[in-house]
Amino acid sequence: DNEKLDTWQLLKHPAAAESINKVSRPAIIVFKNTKQIETICSEKGWRLINPNATLARQVEDKLSQLTWLGELQKFLPSHQTLFGNDLTWPLPDFPGRVIAQFNHGHTGLSTFLIESEKQINDLKKKFPRREIRLSKFISGPVFTSNNIVWGGKILRGNLSFQITGLPPFTDNLFATIGNDWELPRRLLQPKHLKQIAQIANSIGKKLAYEGWRGLFGIDVILDQEKDKIYLLEINARQPASTSFESELQKRKQLEENEFSVVASDQETNMAKISTVTIFEAHLAALLKLRVRNRELQRIDTGAQLIERVPTDENIPFGNIDIKKLRNLGLRVIEYDKGEPGSDWFRIQSQRGVMANTTEFNELGQTIKEILTPHG
Repeated sequence: DNEKLDTWQLLKHPAAAESINKVSRPAIIVFKNTKQIETICSEKGWRLINPNATLARQVEDKLSQLTWLGELQKFLPSHQTLFGNDLTWPLPDFPGRVIAQFNHGHTGLSTFLIESEKQINDLKKKFPRREIRLSKFISGPVFTSNNIVWGGKILRGNLSFQITGLPPFTDNLFATIGNDWELPRRLLQPKHLKQIAQIANSIGKKLAYEGWRGLFGIDVILDQEKDKIYLLEINARQPASTSFESELQKRKQLEENEFSVVASDQETNMAKISTVTIFEAHLAALLKLRVRNRELQRIDTGAQLIERVPTDENIPFGNIDIKKLRNLGLRVIEYDKGEPGSDWFRIQSQRGVMANTTEFNELGQTIKEILTPHG
């Protein structure tokens, strides 16, 4: 049938098990590891090469993350934790607006901007015994960096501007709707890049010390008032933007003629490769291959946009003209229309789509017009 399966369901499916068992000493890699996946692989005698699920959960969840970070909490905006029942208005340590986050969630669905006493009272009433992380609201652009822990070495990926909350792609202010790899070089100064590197290296070294291997991502924000970078989020897994970042890197490699592999002398030629894509580095790290002299391929353009299923049922979503998008040279990936907030369309471009942090460039505006319902 056409039923969608979670990773754990797929691993338990007889057809998948039969296929995996045909391979001698199979090594399993999943997008995001869980205790359930670890149990299934253990029961079936399969080698799961992802990092430990307990560590991943501890690093990602908004409350346990604070304990795990320890002294590295210095990279975070001002914050505290309270139970819903203990919330008051105004919040003593956060005059004005504040960000409230529950322990876990994704694409902004567990993050709320608190601006009024009514919102505080609603949270108290609905979640009196639920712990909430409160953080100072910061105005500024958000950037994503996908990085690698490989044999104790930290490889920092390419920075992308995190496109968030823009219509018609979402009706959720905090939902991520894409990445633009071109905009950061126009927005960030060398001192900002140095701060981001310090945060990525510090998180990476702590992960490496605890046995982590492979990909992890960080989201950071530029506080435009203080002109300072703060850590917002850690993704202890393969971030969603990794796949397209790797494609952009591979294209850049080919453009620069970084390597050529001759069948009769493959090992010699491979040894000359100085750059790898982020997914190649992720896989090599998980397999515990030697680092040698490898760096992640640099890219300076490219973007992807995600059309999300609206959370408000009253928002009209018209039929999307995929042909028009593809005629622009864009790749369009279509998903079944699922739960509110889930991916509906993914649009990928070899060029950037943002003019600045809140406005699309000509290409982005054309995409927006195609997606905007008319009539």
